[in-house]
Amino acid sequence: MTDYKTSKEAFVSGMTGSSIRHINMISLAALSSIALYSALRTRLPPNRSEHFALEMLTLVLPLLLSITLYAKAPVILNIMLLLPTTLLLLIPRRETGRPRTPDPSGGNSPSTSALIPRLPALTTYRAHMLLLTFLAILAVDFRVFPRMLAKCETYGVSLMDIGVGSFIFSQGIISAVPLIKNPAYLTQPLFPKVVTTARKCLPIFVLGFVRTLSVKGVEYPEHQTEYGTHWNFFITLASIPILEVLLHPVMVRLPISLLGVSVALLQQLVLSHGLTDYVLNAPRTGLISQNKEGIVSLSGYLAVHLLGLSTGTLLLPPTPSYFRKRQQELARARSPRRSAHTHDSDSESDDSTGPQRLRQTHASTVERRENDKTAIELCSYAVLWWVLLGGSKLLGIGDGVSRRLVNLQYILWIAAYNVSFILGYMCLDLAFFASPLSKSTYSPYSKLKVQHDPGSAPALLDAINKNGLALFLLANLATGIVNLSMKTMYASDAVAMAVLSAYALAICGVAWVFRNRRLWHF
Repeated sequence: MTDYKTSKEAFVSGMTGSSIRHINMISLAALSSIALYSALRTRLPPNRSEHFALEMLTLVLPLLLSITLYAKAPVILNIMLLLPTTLLLLIPRRETGRPRTPDPSGGNSPSTSALIPRLPALTTYRAHMLLLTFLAILAVDFRVFPRMLAKCETYGVSLMDIGVGSFIFSQGIISAVPLIKNPAYLTQPLFPKVVTTARKCLPIFVLGFVRTLSVKGVEYPEHQTEYGTHWNFFITLASIPILEVLLHPVMVRLPISLLGVSVALLQQLVLSHGLTDYVLNAPRTGLISQNKEGIVSLSGYLAVHLLGLSTGTLLLPPTPSYFRKRQQELARARSPRRSAHTHDSDSESDDSTGPQRLRQTHASTVERRENDKTAIELCSYAVLWWVLLGGSKLLGIGDGVSRRLVNLQYILWIAAYNVSFILGYMCLDLAFFASPLSKSTYSPYSKLKVQHDPGSAPALLDAINKNGLALFLLANLATGIVNLSMKTMYASDAVAMAVLSAYALAICGVAWVFRNRRLWHF
């Protein structure tokens, strides 16, 4: 067992990765599979287009193939997916009857669903990101998974490197929900918010400690330079929301995207002035040095989270400028200059421009979703992040992309990648399920008339998104069981694909069974 453990650790160590272009082409299979599914959904009869087996074949199998058998030829896989899609587009789309006109309130209070209408593209993006993560954490233990896609040792880009950052970025997007529902949440007393957030994150901390104990107890193969001796991804995941809350006072006056970039620059500055050498070369003599990767990368992952949070404030409200306007109102209400000119006689009117007015405005606001404006703004940010990444590479800032250090180039890469693919899912949604219409008709796509149910992503992906964290825990448990029950490193490609297919079917099956029930609130 000890010899195999050593061999297994060597099997996943020392990787230098692939290229950004190659990772993008592999990831493009996710968009191609959605295009194929959407073409089927708009052409086949309803009772044939919504089926678990069909969604497994069109949405899950392509992802598994993209990281295994077709990982070295992603262009061929994309062509295989897009060819039938093109042929299906030659068939007239089926009539769906009278287009559904959603109730702006969604049957709930305006403070929840009206302000944050459902966005199928976001559900699809998060579910596909989770699926790729589930598949990769087990596939990496088999030889059918190319070593160039495994996590890089120090510098380089790989599929698994981007999976970790994308998980944090996605967490940031969802963390925007309370800020959009009530922007004045930023100004609430800090200590109670920290306590509440820490209490919510406590189960994740416990999972992190349990994982550390279990891995050490069964001598499970582990990669020490990933997070350190005791640290793991669960501890990072639980720490980030607490750090975010500590920055709320700054968010009142500073754009969140600028705050994220500032944290990223600070991370790079510290790395460039000695911290990189500490992480790469310092001996593991104490508790801090034993977990130096996890501790040092924490501020970098905070920057990733903040850029995801900024994206969420653009993506989740009906209009991308909603949160920005509320944030400006909040800053003006708390301005010292304004307070100095405030008199008792007009305190009531002044209060109406403060947090109370923001809550009232929020509660009564019902707006159309302006996906056209959101797409334009997302496109601007995608271009910005890619340009900044290219500039940092050209200038040699940070010596390359490093997931181990979570340096500036890695942070910009994660932001550019995720914003680009969210935009891609959004464009596919608009292309398949909407057509031009006048502004007067209500639609979650603003100037677009929805030809199909606009409030639904593919049922399987919606189910995965609903219970993402619970399924992530299940996937980690299943990965451990598989690795303890067989020597995955020596399995043939046929055996590996059989195991991975069964594993994917089991995870997706659990998601499908519990699609109408949330297993974990986090």
